[in-house]
Amino acid sequence: MSELIENLCLSKVEEFVLLGYEHVTGKEIWDCVSDKYRKTGVPSLHQIVNDILSLKSTQFMNWLTISMYRGAQF
Repeated sequence: MSELIENLCLSKVEEFVLLGYEHVTGKEIWDCVSDKYRKTGVPSLHQIVNDILSLKSTQFMNWLTISMYRGAQF
């Protein structure tokens, strides 16, 4: 399952690179998507796949900005 998730995150990275976000990593995509699972727990696989594939660049950039304000290391 982790290989599938990793491949989906890398696919999303490729999409973001095409949009001009050149320094995005698969780990950052996963951290962004899984951030909301801290409170509710890990959902089923189809929900995880949907969350990764439907992640918008604006959502990712908002999460990245908030994470920087919280003091996460980049």
